Amino acid sequence: SPEAVVNPPVFHRARAVAVFDDGPVRELVHRLKYGDRLELARPMGRWMARAGADLLKDADVLVPVPLHRLRLWSRRFNQAGALAHSISKASHVPVESFALHRIKATPPQVRLTRTQRAENVQGAFRVPDEMRPRVHDRRIVLVDDVLTSGATLNAAARALSRAGARSIDVLVFARVVAGHGLPI
Repeated sequence: SPEAVVNPPVFHRARAVAVFDDGPVRELVHRLKYGDRLELARPMGRWMARAGADLLKDADVLVPVPLHRLRLWSRRFNQAGALAHSISKASHVPVESFALHRIKATPPQVRLTRTQRAENVQGAFRVPDEMRPRVHDRRIVLVDDVLTSGATLNAAARALSRAGARSIDVLVFARVVAGHGLPI
């Protein structure tokens, strides 16, 4: 996209199963994320493994985008973690669930502009010192449910890059496409 040319992402490649729209894709994401439908992570993760097969064949490890501990406590699970474990079962790429910590409690990004989203997640992630050896010189696939502006995934990728990751790719269930999708 023109935006990616002007402001290139920190990650290298990205793959998605579907375009995020006002139909079944949005419904699946919302049921998983907000409706306590954790069982949906299994088929969604299998579809992600197929869509990201070219990324996974080169990967050393899957890293789910973490939730802040307060949001994890209220939601009771991390949808990105559930998806990563399902992808791992299909691809045999191991998951490092604690390689990345969300250290800043950020408000939901649903109604924020692209610039506000980037500011919102700036400095939100870090790799704990004890996890650096599990990230350093590794080919990482960062896993999340939806790629909207790329702000969250860029901030997470930046933290992994600072910890010495060799490469960072992104695998999501759905991608918002300008003029096509809706805000989450």
